[in-house]
Amino acid sequence: MQRLLPFFPAVFVLLWSTGFIGARYAMPHAEPFTFLALRYALALAILGTLVVAVRAPWPGRWPALHAMIAGSLIHGVYLGGVFFAVRHGLNAGIAALIVGLQPILTTILAASFLGERVRPRHLLGLALGLIGVALVILPRLDGAGAYGFTTLAPVFLSAIAISAGSVWQKRFVGGVDLRTGTALQYLGAFVPTLLVAWTTETMVVAWTGELVFALVWLVFVLSIGAVFLLVFLIREGAVSSVASLMYLVPGVTAVLAWLLFGETLTAIQLAGLVLAGVGVAAATRGGRSRTIPKSV
Repeated sequence: MQRLLPFFPAVFVLLWSTGFIGARYAMPHAEPFTFLALRYALALAILGTLVVAVRAPWPGRWPALHAMIAGSLIHGVYLGGVFFAVRHGLNAGIAALIVGLQPILTTILAASFLGERVRPRHLLGLALGLIGVALVILPRLDGAGAYGFTTLAPVFLSAIAISAGSVWQKRFVGGVDLRTGTALQYLGAFVPTLLVAWTTETMVVAWTGELVFALVWLVFVLSIGAVFLLVFLIREGAVSSVASLMYLVPGVTAVLAWLLFGETLTAIQLAGLVLAGVGVAAATRGGRSRTIPKSV
């Protein structure tokens, strides 16, 4: 496992980037919270079966509650806010750019609540990464749809939610079994997402091939594979360093969109990819988190 550890961040970025591709396939055929409720329910069923089959250790009441809170933030609020905003007219590039603030927010929260040391080199890396993200996304902002409080507020909330969820996971859920903790995360995300879908959406789903493919991919590759990697990386390294990997996601997504849909990359976008990579390297170099107290 230790020999493979250096490759995990790259694998995580690649898998996480495919989430945006999957969303592109799914959103024309289902409302956002309805689709996310289906995704969380399937992931919970699979992980719940795994937990029972292998007799994974079950945490106490408070660690279980903390895992569900982390899941409601990392999955429920984060994805719900982004999908809602895009569904209601916000340009996906603007949404991605706003969510790109997450590493900075996570760094601030980690320094405040986890005592992680933030060095000048780390802050410089985060700044370079943010500039790189902007260079990748800005060429796509032409012709952006209507946006206002109704669409922008949920995306800002998404960035805050995944930042707070990452810190919460590190602070309170570090001692919970990875399989059980991830299942509890999806339980914490599923319940409020289902309630929102039940009260605000028609819950009508068009079961097309594209939607089924997107649902299967997002459940197995993203909701299980990538999230396992995310939680593992949070445990193994500093939260702020893990968060800085998110700077690579827009660029990798642009490459995947070029390969799958023929979307081209401009010189500015390529420069942004390189700059984001430099920022990630600077932000993650030699990053170690101090010992965090076990969950209460």
